[in-house]
Amino acid sequence: MLEKLQEIIAEQLGIEAAEVKAESNFKDDLNADSLDLFEMIMAMEEEFGVEIPSDDLDQIATVQDVMDYLKNKGVEE
Repeated sequence: MLEKLQEIIAEQLGIEAAEVKAESNFKDDLNADSLDLFEMIMAMEEEFGVEIPSDDLDQIATVQDVMDYLKNKGVEE
């Protein structure tokens, strides 16, 4: 799952996938703004077939948070 998330995040932010680590914080480490985050979430919803309500975005700050969230929603690698 990490590799797929790295691809999505790197594409949305225009960075190398190698820069995206599980512990990367979207705002602090990857310099993502709210629009970047919105577009990434939309891409993740499409890729993994899951809806991520905007209320849940408060609990997502790092790449690991996304992986945990998706696993809790039943998404398998």
